[in-house]
Amino acid sequence: MEDEGYISAFRSFEGEVYENYIYEKLLRYATNEPRIKSFIIKGPHKHRTRAQSDALSVSWKGQIIYRARHKEIGEFDGLLFTDKELYFVEMTLVKSVSNLKKRLRKKRALLEVLFPRYSVKAILVLNEGVTGTTDLPPYASVWITKPYSARHILERLSTKSPRMPMIRIESSKIAHAEELKVAAFKYYATLSWMLRSLRAKTPIDIEFFKKSATQRYHDIYTKVYAGYLSVADFKTIAPDLSWEGSNASRVVVAIEKDHSGGYFLTYFIRHGAKKLDNVTVVNGVSKVVKKDPFGITLTEMNHLDKVMDESFLYSLEQHRALERVVSKTTH
Repeated sequence: MEDEGYISAFRSFEGEVYENYIYEKLLRYATNEPRIKSFIIKGPHKHRTRAQSDALSVSWKGQIIYRARHKEIGEFDGLLFTDKELYFVEMTLVKSVSNLKKRLRKKRALLEVLFPRYSVKAILVLNEGVTGTTDLPPYASVWITKPYSARHILERLSTKSPRMPMIRIESSKIAHAEELKVAAFKYYATLSWMLRSLRAKTPIDIEFFKKSATQRYHDIYTKVYAGYLSVADFKTIAPDLSWEGSNASRVVVAIEKDHSGGYFLTYFIRHGAKKLDNVTVVNGVSKVVKKDPFGITLTEMNHLDKVMDESFLYSLEQHRALERVVSKTTH
């Protein structure tokens, strides 16, 4: 039980038990709360179906998700509707919520696109002792639970204790994700439109970049692609980077938001068919994060290969101009 592998696995297990436990309580609360008009059913309460592309649906694992083509881009622990508001619920046992802000921005932005007539807000169900809740955005409410442990659940499962019968909640408020009408959102077409619109000016069209609609999509994608650099030029920007075994033909340049209200440049290098690195450079020192070979970012790179011709190439001088613009811009 002291093994790091056990501790990590137990944390994941405990987080999943907590999420299911809170969802059951939320289900009962929603049934009896007059302001809540409908809530999305998931998990064991719903028959298993295959997740749909370009639609909100419940996955085979019982999670509420949104997929673009075959890639998941958003997952929601719970969704509740009032007359004018849509609340997405995040249930987690994290000790600090500082790392949740980016995730909250993305989920809220996606729901704002899918459900434009609703005011989208967040409910975070957190465990007592969590830090950082005072720094959350104004659209997020926090509900605190008493200290929770799933040790007794693990012991019951380990000893194969008899299971209690499944209690199914009956309510006219129950809604199914696949039955909801959502606004059209073409993930890759929007990605192309943003890229072309940004490069209408050099180094970027800053007025377009600052628009609220652009920033909403920025939150969904988590980065805005602006163009690319040659490998030779990028080696002068990041001289400490290793290129051993790399077949990269270019370095894609993107803009990300930081937590302090500013922006920074980030770079994507595709070394091979399933090998993608995300690189940031600070004072000539490179930091590399390896991306999931089956993740959404790799499919975005495949799409950009078809979209970005030589007109999207940045010279070193243009790249320096982009750096200056980005460093002076806030959100």
